[in-house]
Parts: sequence; structure tokens; C-alpha cells
Amino acid sequence: METSQLVAIPLFADLEPADLDVLAGVAQETEATIGETLISEGDPGHALFAIESGTAKVTLIGVHLRELGPGDVFGEIAFVTTRRRTATVVATSPMRLITVSSDDAQALEETAPELMRRLRSLIGDRRSI
Repeated sequence: METSQLVAIPLFADLEPADLDVLAGVAQETEATIGETLISEGDPGHALFAIESGTAKVTLIGVHLRELGPGDVFGEIAFVTTRRRTATVVATSPMRLITVSSDDAQALEETAPELMRRLRSLIGDRRSI
């Protein structure tokens, strides 16, 4: 993956070049179709997602919480904490996503600590909503 794709995501935009290189080395580009469930509440987390293009809705116990769009990140809670998914995210349009496998979380903790600090901060922000 190109680092230019990563800097388009606000969470990653001002990471140090070395951190961007590490993240680019483990990130994959994936696609989703309208109506596809990307993550399901209660499931184990397998990846972190950043939206390059498209939209999705977030629900909790069937209640609409928010809409997501380009630049948004989701799946970070299960990615960082290895806990179960806290919400369901369903694509509301075709999507292009940057995906980072949970298998890479420990390596990122060691090689890109600033990125992991930002993700933990994002988790704190989301839990206060």
C-alpha cells in the first residue's frame, strides 16, 4: 500500500514517515458492497478499517448510532484491546477500505507506538460518546 493513501485518513495524516512506512507494510486495500456487514456486534475483532471511499452505518442492538464516510476509522476497539466488537457496521454504498489485521497489532505496538497511542485515544473518545 502507498503511504499517500494512508495520509488521506486524518488519524494517520501526520504520523512520522517511519510509522507510515510500517503501517503501509501491513495494511491491505479491500472492498465492500452495499449491504455488506463489515463487523458484527459481539464478534471477535479481526481487523481495523479506515474508509477511503463510500459510506456505512453503525448500529448497536439495532439502534442507529452514526454514519461513517471517507476518512473515518472503525474497528479500533477490538483491534487494540482484543475484546469483542462493540457495534455493527454495514456498508450503505460501495466502499474501498484500508484494512489492518489484528494479527499485526502487536508488531505495530513495537514498531509504531505513536499510531497505537492515537488508536487508544480514539477509543477513549468513542467511549465518552
